[in-house]
Amino acid sequence: MADRNQRNQTAVTEFILLGFGDVPELKILLFLMFLAIYMATMFGNMLITALVVTDQHLHTPMYFFLGNLSCLETCYTSAILPRMLASLLTGDRTISFSGCITQLYFFCALVATECCLLAAMSYDRYIAICKPLHYSTLMNTRFCLQLAAGSGLNGCLATAIVVLFMSHLIFCGPNEIDHFYCDLIPLIKLSCGDTHLIILLDFVLACVFTLPPFLLTLTSYVCIFTTILRIPSTTGRQKAFSTCSSHLIVVTIYYGTLMIVHVLPNRDTLNILNKVLSLCYTVLTPLVNPLIYSLRNRDVKKALSKAVSTYVSFTKTGSEF
Repeated sequence: MADRNQRNQTAVTEFILLGFGDVPELKILLFLMFLAIYMATMFGNMLITALVVTDQHLHTPMYFFLGNLSCLETCYTSAILPRMLASLLTGDRTISFSGCITQLYFFCALVATECCLLAAMSYDRYIAICKPLHYSTLMNTRFCLQLAAGSGLNGCLATAIVVLFMSHLIFCGPNEIDHFYCDLIPLIKLSCGDTHLIILLDFVLACVFTLPPFLLTLTSYVCIFTTILRIPSTTGRQKAFSTCSSHLIVVTIYYGTLMIVHVLPNRDTLNILNKVLSLCYTVLTPLVNPLIYSLRNRDVKKALSKAVSTYVSFTKTGSEF
């Protein structure tokens, strides 16, 4: 009887994403800002992907992973920003239960995949700096494909298990999510059923699927720094560090904000700070990644310059006809 009454109370078929609704006077400004960020993110990451695919000089393991990362960032930001932009433009902040679960799945899967891909990139830099004579043998095409495919499979599998359990939770109300996307913890808080199992499952899967990539990334850079410090010449140390500095900056920004968000205590007074920090790794990181890699990477700048020159020549030739 109790179970039947609980099912009868399950009236929530949609959620309300509060987002940044507490500052309605900034709605237009926020829309224009996030629209500009989204367009710049899509353009930058698609440009990096196109350069990696078309330029023969970028057909190396390091740029193969960079192309995968840019492609991932394109999907990553598309799982969050279009829904936010629509909400800011129309004022409709509702999202269906199935839509919320779908957004949660893609977001969490892409986060887990990015953790693994960043670990693969750090391992690639470790081999290049610490074992340069074995680099071409160890980082062959087959192994790189396996690392990229394994990253995606790892993220999808881990998230599928959590989302499967989430879809069976009972929601009786309230239905307001104080965030700009469907995140796991705010959703769990709204459930009126027993959530102990899914909280435990989330913790176990996070330890199994995301902690090892982080530890691999950390270990790789400890070994890299140790090797760089042993290089006798200053020029040699600078050259070795420059090959991994861009990736290190990206890793620091990504993991730094991600950890702070999940370490912050769940208090209403910290909700604004939580949202701002969440913006860092969901919106700003995909935006700055192409800038970091293009501005700090000589090969990418050379490929971009070559692509621009080719486009200008083609345009001039076309205009003559």
